[in-house]
Formats: sequence, C-alpha cells, structure tokens
Amino acid sequence: MDNKTIRFIVGIVGNVISLYLYLSPTPTFVKIVKFKSVKAFKPDPYLATLLSCVMWIFYGLPVVHPHSLLIVTVNSAGVLINVTFCSIFFRYSAWPIRKKMIIVFILEAIFIAGMVTVALTLEHTHPARSMLVGILCVIMNIVMYASPLTVVKTVIKTKSVKYMPIFLSIGNLLNGSIWIVYAALDFDPYIMVPNVLGAISGMIQVGLYVKYNKTTNWDEEEEPPNEVEMPPSASNA
Repeated sequence: MDNKTIRFIVGIVGNVISLYLYLSPTPTFVKIVKFKSVKAFKPDPYLATLLSCVMWIFYGLPVVHPHSLLIVTVNSAGVLINVTFCSIFFRYSAWPIRKKMIIVFILEAIFIAGMVTVALTLEHTHPARSMLVGILCVIMNIVMYASPLTVVKTVIKTKSVKYMPIFLSIGNLLNGSIWIVYAALDFDPYIMVPNVLGAISGMIQVGLYVKYNKTTNWDEEEEPPNEVEMPPSASNA
C-alpha cells in the first residue's frame, strides 16, 4: 500500500472522528432546547468554529491547495453542523446575545470576503495561495486553542467541570491526533501545527475532567459560574 493510499484512509478516519467532534456539543444543545434557555453557555465557540471551517474549506479548494478533497468534505460538514447550532443558540438567546451574534456574523463575512479577494488577486500560484490561507488558518486555530486557558483557570479554581463537556475534550484529543498522522504522511505544516496544539489541548482537558469530576456538583439547579464551556477545536483540515 503506497503512502498516498494510506494518507487517504487516514483522512477518511479523520473525517469520521471530526464529524464526532462537531456533533459532540449536541448534549449541550439538547439542554438548551429542553430548558428553552442558553443558561451560562455562550455562542463564541460555535461562531469561531464556523469561521474556522469556512477558512479551511477555502484552503482545500483546487484554486488554493489542489488534491485536498478530504479537507473540503470534513469542514463542509462542520459548517452545516455549526450553522445549526448557531441557529438554535440564536433562537433561545436574549436580544443582547442575538445582537452580538449578528455583528460577529457580519464581521466574519467581511473577513472571509477579504481573504478570498486577496488570495485570488494578489497571489497567482498554488504554493503562494496555500501559504497565505494556511497561515491565516493556523493563526485562527491557535487563537481557538488559546481560549481554553481562561477556562482551565476557572475549572481549577471552582474544582468543577460541569460546563466543560467531556464529549468535546475527547473529541479534541482524537481529532488532533488523527490529523497529525494525516499531515505527517505528506508533510503539511499548516495542518500539522494546529493539530499538535489540538492534541495537547485535548489531553489537558481530559486530565482536568478526570481530576475534578468527583468534586463537581452536577445538580441542575446549581447557579452556574461565568461561562466555562470549552470550545470545540476545528483544526481538522
């Protein structure tokens, strides 16, 4: 079996794991629909994931990085799922949060339009376009992986992982690991770097869950602390 075939198989496995990752917040949204309230949760992780997926789709298009079908398929699924999550969140949110979401949607659309315009008009080769878009994708994912640092501090302080879903934690770890293998088979630094960070982030999250699970008050009536939900990582490209 040649390297190309192995990489394709790993990519298929990566798509499956990434789909699990994208769907992992489902229990959170079941609660939101059940209680008709977003409670302490915030839309930021899903808005960020949506932007990241759109960026990676552009990276995987033939005009930017040829022969990247698996990048496009997995992130297309991510877009569909996160649009659904954002829609649910929007429905059960108060106007201030809805207003924020509308503003973020507009800013994301402007950013994507600018990225596409610059890449296609100022860069005229696949390597140049791949580097420009790839660097932007890596920066986006680094920001996403840095955001849990505040969450980690809150979890340690409260000794509670109630708002840090284990589904996301496991998903982050598995997702980062499989895409590291995918990137290593035909070295792609733009895929490798964010997924190394993703795997590390996942290990930290799982470790915190194991340590603080027994000290967490799972009572639904408990007044939740400020938002402490881990964002889903979307570096699966």
